Amino acid sequence: MPNDQTGPDLLKLGEALASKGPVKTLSTPRRVRILFNGVYVVDTTSALYVWEHEYYPYFYVPYSAFTPGSLSKGKTGGDQDHYWQVELRIGSKSTDRVLCFGAVFSENAKALAKMVRVEFSAADAWFEEDVQIYVHPKDPFRRVDVLHSTRPLKVRVDSKLVAETTASYHLHETGLPCRYYVPATSVDRTILKESETTTACPYKGVANYYDVELDGDDGQKNTFKDLIWYYRTPTLECANITGCLCFYHEKEGVEIELDGKVLSRPKTPWS
Repeated sequence: MPNDQTGPDLLKLGEALASKGPVKTLSTPRRVRILFNGVYVVDTTSALYVWEHEYYPYFYVPYSAFTPGSLSKGKTGGDQDHYWQVELRIGSKSTDRVLCFGAVFSENAKALAKMVRVEFSAADAWFEEDVQIYVHPKDPFRRVDVLHSTRPLKVRVDSKLVAETTASYHLHETGLPCRYYVPATSVDRTILKESETTTACPYKGVANYYDVELDGDDGQKNTFKDLIWYYRTPTLECANITGCLCFYHEKEGVEIELDGKVLSRPKTPWS
C-alpha cells in the first residue's frame, strides 16, 4: 500500500543540498515524533530545522532515530553514496519519499551528515512534543500577531464597495503583507459564492474560500475565483479571526482603503 509519489525529485534535491548546502539550519531540543502506519517510527530530541529554500523549514531527523528495520537502502545518488532515496516500511504500508544523507560534498552541507528527510505528507502525522503539526514545521523566526483595530476600513472589488467596517483584525505575519480580516456581517453577502477550495497553514489552520460574483456593465456576472478566505476553526494563536473574511489584496481588482487612504497593492507569490 505505497503512498502517492509527490513532491520534488529527491535525488536532485539531495545533489543540490549535498553540493551547495541548505539556505540555513538550526538544531532544536524539541521532541519530534513521526507517526507511520500507527507506529512512531521516529522519536528524537535531535531534529534539525533545514531551510531547503527561503520560505519555510523542514525537519530532518537522525538516521539512528528510526525504528530498527524500518528503512531499506534504495536508489543511490552521487558517485560515493553521499545521499540516497530509501523506502520506509511498517507492515503493509510503505513510502519511498525518504532522502538519507551519508557523507556530504561541501562544508556548507556538513550539518546534513547522517540525517534523514521524510516527505511531510508521506507520514500519518508529525508531533512537536505532544502537539500535532500540519503542512510543515513552524518557522522559529516567524511570528504571527492578530491585532484588533477600530480604524475605518473599506474594500472594493472592480471599483464596487463590497465591505465596510470600523472593527477589523489586522494579522501581521513575518515576511508577508498585513492581512485585514473583517466581520462576515460587514460584507455584502449577495456577492459571495462558496468555493470548494481549501488550503492549510501551520500558523492559522485550514482555510475555506468564497468566489466573488459581481454584475458587469454588460449584464453578465464577473466571477473572481477564490478572492476571499476565512477560517472556521483557526489555531489557538489566531482564534480571534474565526469566521472573519479576508480579501486577496494582491489580486487584480481588489482595493483596500484604511483610514481614508487606499493602500498599495502588495506583491507576493500569490499576486
